[in-house]
Amino acid sequence: MVLAIEPMVNSGGPEAKVLSDKWTAVTVDGSYSAHFEHCVAVTKQGPVILTQ
Repeated sequence: MVLAIEPMVNSGGPEAKVLSDKWTAVTVDGSYSAHFEHCVAVTKQGPVILTQ
């Protein structure tokens, strides 16, 4: 199984919403935000981090 962990760090409030395109995430208060992703594979031998 592979999990995508996708934190969103906001310079303002924590509230976010998805726009009508059902893809774009923005902050409710219009503050700057950064998004990044890490992927982790869960194997029989334990977790494997796929991204750095």
